[in-house]
Amino acid sequence: MARIRSTGNTTTELRLAELMRKAGIAGWRRHYPLLGKPDFAFPKSRLAVFVDGCFWHGHACGRNLRPRRNEKAWQEKICGNRRRDQRIVRALRAEGWWVVRLWECVLAKRPELCIDRIVKALRVE
Repeated sequence: MARIRSTGNTTTELRLAELMRKAGIAGWRRHYPLLGKPDFAFPKSRLAVFVDGCFWHGHACGRNLRPRRNEKAWQEKICGNRRRDQRIVRALRAEGWWVVRLWECVLAKRPELCIDRIVKALRVE
């Protein structure tokens, strides 16, 4: 676990940054000081974007991501992550932020859907 990076992950955070640049989406910031440490924040639009890893956030996407060792402890960890995600979304919404959560597998297979969700959220302002 010590080798897992919380920022700068090439399959999630850096991939989405590249896609947003190509799509001409501007106004985003990384490492913006906001509750939950979103991967990207659009301060003017008050939009927070999180890219969740399928394993760490318990996505049932069909990939075989069940741990083989210490399964109970891992399930508790993942359930805790999901509860924390829900608390953060509620708190950010209460502060007037829009929140978009994207899955790692969707970003890999259908990146255009992720870009579309961000564009639509930016239009809502």
